[in-house]
Amino acid sequence: MPIATVNPANGETLKTYDALGAEEIEHRLATAEAAYRAHRTTSYADRARLLRRAADLLDEDVPEIGRVMTTEMGKPVKQARAEAAKCAKAMRWYADHAEELLADEVAPESAARDSGASRVLVRYRPLGPVLAVMPWNFPLWQVVRFAAPALMAGNVGLLKHASNVPQTALYLEDLFRRAGFPEGCFQTLLIGSGAVEGVLRDPRVRAATLTGSEPAGRAVASVAGDEVKKTVLELGGSDPYVVMPSADVGAAARTAVTARVQNNGQSCIAAKRFIVHADVFDAFAEAFTAGMRALRTGDPQEEDTDIGPLATEQGRADLEELVDDAVENGATVLCGGERPDGPGWYYPPTVLADITPAMRVHQEEAFGPVATLYRAADLDEAVSLANDTPFGLSSNVWTRDEAEVERFVRDLEAGGVFVNGMTASHPAFPFGGVKRSGYGRELSGHGIREFCNITTVWHGA
Repeated sequence: MPIATVNPANGETLKTYDALGAEEIEHRLATAEAAYRAHRTTSYADRARLLRRAADLLDEDVPEIGRVMTTEMGKPVKQARAEAAKCAKAMRWYADHAEELLADEVAPESAARDSGASRVLVRYRPLGPVLAVMPWNFPLWQVVRFAAPALMAGNVGLLKHASNVPQTALYLEDLFRRAGFPEGCFQTLLIGSGAVEGVLRDPRVRAATLTGSEPAGRAVASVAGDEVKKTVLELGGSDPYVVMPSADVGAAARTAVTARVQNNGQSCIAAKRFIVHADVFDAFAEAFTAGMRALRTGDPQEEDTDIGPLATEQGRADLEELVDDAVENGATVLCGGERPDGPGWYYPPTVLADITPAMRVHQEEAFGPVATLYRAADLDEAVSLANDTPFGLSSNVWTRDEAEVERFVRDLEAGGVFVNGMTASHPAFPFGGVKRSGYGRELSGHGIREFCNITTVWHGA
């Protein structure tokens, strides 16, 4: 993929960029290492001051950077502005809480004495330059949720962003520079995927984080493993959305629409498989399908647009293949299911029922506004269907029965269980998955400690 801004609403190439050459990459790696040596010695107060300044600047930039994100990857502009505002909030949260999250942990006196020490503590120290390989679907949020904790911990960042969002990637580097972070604390590397291995193998890069596809995660994890470097991976998701008879079915159906089509359906944590108890299946399916059908698809720069184009032409083709395969194997199309005429990479909100294991969509992630409906006979079948996926990012359950809630929390194979609501991320709560959705956690105290040297400090008697 060339490094370029291509407007998915009409397919027009607006800007192209040359990839960095070997000398430029070397210069940036050297700059990152030098910046780290200085940044690691700064105080939390100094880091927080700079990060709050970045948040203030981002707030001022919300209208413009929102327009840029929409131009580059097609999300409705009102959602783009909300994403930018959320990033500023996360920056302030880490500025406010990093010092306490990384405070020294003093071991119990009895344990210290038992080891022959007068005192023992655990200190969280930074690792060094961290490479972030990030996707296009939340081009600001995915980066900031790594960058804010990494910078506050004393690390520095090297961003390899998706090749179709170069303007957003360059904006981020400029944002941290304008906020006052010294040169090299946060740099964007305009490189293709083929150059990632060389950067990751460089001894000055100490760790990596990736959000993206399972193949991309495997590739980065393989190289990092060969180099014995820490990684955090947040990969695909095919999140279940379970509705039981005791639920408020109307509220569940309304929320389900938003849960499926947020970000044009291109979200790892979007609900994708709707598993509904037989007693309420028909009522839910009717309300949910009506809600999906009522969404307005159109120009993402317009305020009243609900669904914009998919980010890439290949992404739409991949989604079409999944839908066509399902229909050929017996799925029922309740709405949507056909590519519209005209320019741009649009695909309509689509609901498929009568899904079977013979269909690819049963196991593969549908990255776009396509929902699959399953009828569950009872609680056991609902849990079984929910777990019948190679992914395990998040999950949603709708029930007023506390015993059912406890069963879902105990048995669902996912990094999150959201009860009577839709999955969302917040800087205070850990975010990540299990199975082929990856490993490690972002956000919260767990996220900021992922790229720290957890150091035992032992003092003799």
